[in-house]
Amino acid sequence: MQNNAILLVEDDQEIARIICDHLRKNGFDVTWSTTGHEGLEDFHKHEFNLALIDLMLPGLDGYTLIQSIRNHSDIPLLMISAHSEDHQKIQGFHIGADDYITKPFSLDELTARIYSHLRRYNRYQQSSHTPTIINYEGGLQVDFEHENILLHGGKVVLTAKEKGIFFLLAKNPLSTFSKSKIYEQVWFEEELDDGKTVTVHMKSLRAKLKESSRSPLFIQTVWGIGYQFIGVEVE
Repeated sequence: MQNNAILLVEDDQEIARIICDHLRKNGFDVTWSTTGHEGLEDFHKHEFNLALIDLMLPGLDGYTLIQSIRNHSDIPLLMISAHSEDHQKIQGFHIGADDYITKPFSLDELTARIYSHLRRYNRYQQSSHTPTIINYEGGLQVDFEHENILLHGGKVVLTAKEKGIFFLLAKNPLSTFSKSKIYEQVWFEEELDDGKTVTVHMKSLRAKLKESSRSPLFIQTVWGIGYQFIGVEVE
């Protein structure tokens, strides 16, 4: 992957075109999404080194999109907004954003911030030695890079949605996700069936992991809230 792939999520066409033209002239490969849902789909289809996200997006708002991306990736996330209130910045930073830039802004300033965050991120990538294969109590082995799962040495075959649920939880251990959040981040759309679809897939996932909700080793139900990954790592 090149180190210049940028995801821009902006519903204002004039502003987006100006940003795209400027960044492309500076050698960046820019993918432009006009809605939050489109941005989330593009994020999962391609690899990016940085994302610029407008907070006031139609449908899936910028805050939810930032949180969804952060649950899967450590890339720099820059908020864009026409408002400069501190509470917006604080909320964005709290859910995982790295920077905040207020409209109207200088294109040269935007480019400088992008270069700064990419340099920092590339240094982090070079120094990071996080293991991609982790073993857990109960005979579970997870290959996070290739998204493969073994249980007592045998491959666990999951559907695309089951795999999406598992890795969403496993990549964010001890973080609780509601059924609506799981649906939003795995199906990429708003949940409308009161969690029934997620419940069915979770039951199937647990069956394949050979555990029950009453005595879980890997996925625990937080009653009235949602689910969390509780796997205990072993050497």
